Amino acid sequence: MFWAKKFISFWILPLPFTLTLLVAGLVLLLFTRRARLGRGLVVSASVLLLLFSNKVVSTWLVRPLEARYPSAPEFSAGTPLPAQLAVCRFIVVLGGGHSDAAGLSATQSLSPSALGRTVEGVRLMRALPQARLVVSGPGVHQNDSHALVLSRAAQSLGIDPARISLIDTARDTEDEAAAVRALSGDQPVALVTSAWHMPRAAALFRKAGVNVLPCSADFTARVNHDFRWSDLTWDTASLERSTWAVRERVGYLWVWLRGKV
Repeated sequence: MFWAKKFISFWILPLPFTLTLLVAGLVLLLFTRRARLGRGLVVSASVLLLLFSNKVVSTWLVRPLEARYPSAPEFSAGTPLPAQLAVCRFIVVLGGGHSDAAGLSATQSLSPSALGRTVEGVRLMRALPQARLVVSGPGVHQNDSHALVLSRAAQSLGIDPARISLIDTARDTEDEAAAVRALSGDQPVALVTSAWHMPRAAALFRKAGVNVLPCSADFTARVNHDFRWSDLTWDTASLERSTWAVRERVGYLWVWLRGKV
């Protein structure tokens, strides 16, 4: 079921979906008598790719997800922490991927989303000296687990390894929620993940019975206060942003259909 979910979800993401339409359209256009259908598929794929790669469209797609849960506020000396955060005894940082390339430090090995999540987790750890950091993510083949790389990154940023726990067997957010529940029990947990992933993650954690406080990180829909013509253009970052937005909605639909949220 896990790999079937991964396979199906991959092909309905913006880039694989539009490329599939484009290839199918070209095959029909060049090698069959269904040229009209082929042209329609090529045009449709091109339009969709333009839309998904546009800054305005991608921001519009991801903003509702990122607006659901805010980040933890800035902490100032002499100012008390928010009451809900102050009681948290676990800070859970969900995995976001890394590279196994040799010669890179742990922080440089992390993907941008994983690095953003880790930095936020470290910031919360410094504000909560009694809390424990929980990092999650399995390994690929015989390589180090993602949780171990996250732990090394947190240590390089000043976190005592004695304050870190690893969850390295959970394959997805649903598994992570169950593992955190077993570890934390009823104690309050500050959950750190990318803002676009937080609605689904928080729902799954609450369904698993975790007393969770969402603390979003890695925001991608950062809109300038003043208008700039560059905000209307296209780039690969926008395509990635659209991909996260589509992926999360498909993922939420999947767990909702299964009664997991």
